[in-house]
Amino acid sequence: MKKVVSIIALLMLSGCTSPKYNYMPKIESFSEPPIGSVNTASVGDSLIRQGVAQSYEGIKIAAPAKVSWGYTVTPGTLKKIGEDKNSEFFYLSGSPDSAHVDKAALADMWQGIMVKKGTKTLCVITVFGATSCEDNMPIEKIYLNVVGDASFQQTLLYNGRVGNKINIGYRELSSNTARPAFNNDVEYDLSESKNIGYKGAKFEVIDASNQSIKYKVLSNFH
Repeated sequence: MKKVVSIIALLMLSGCTSPKYNYMPKIESFSEPPIGSVNTASVGDSLIRQGVAQSYEGIKIAAPAKVSWGYTVTPGTLKKIGEDKNSEFFYLSGSPDSAHVDKAALADMWQGIMVKKGTKTLCVITVFGATSCEDNMPIEKIYLNVVGDASFQQTLLYNGRVGNKINIGYRELSSNTARPAFNNDVEYDLSESKNIGYKGAKFEVIDASNQSIKYKVLSNFH
């Protein structure tokens, strides 16, 4: 009984750790390829892309990171969710290469990952606010483009050539979800003009086959 009371007293003195949720990602616009550039794309590839993406600070786990006896953080990425003066807090990135946390059967459920600033000390925060930490973990800082409510993208796709006509697809994505009402496939006759335009995006066809296209970007979406 005395031993249990001592453990509870120690926990009360040490306090609990909770992830901080005060980090805001950067909202960045992108437009590619550059206007004036000459590019080659295969069937199904994008020709012109423009939109808005959310850029997060994050970390990459390069190898399985075993934290104490109860947790293993698998290789992959984690996105930043907050920080305080001593630590940064991370969670699953949501991307296909996201890291995961495997826990032992008797270990408590986890709620976040903490990295002490200026170190490679990685900690798992449990739902009870306890932390398990290990030094010299295989982590590196990175930047992530993560889909969010602010994400939006317009794309022109090359769908191939039949005879003297090429087929160009237009697609819109919002928060990584296709907007079918705004999607379209259009045929262009190269005998009429080699300058192709859709919703302000324009390019000049230099060469095209049923497998690939070489083109020069004239303008992006308006």
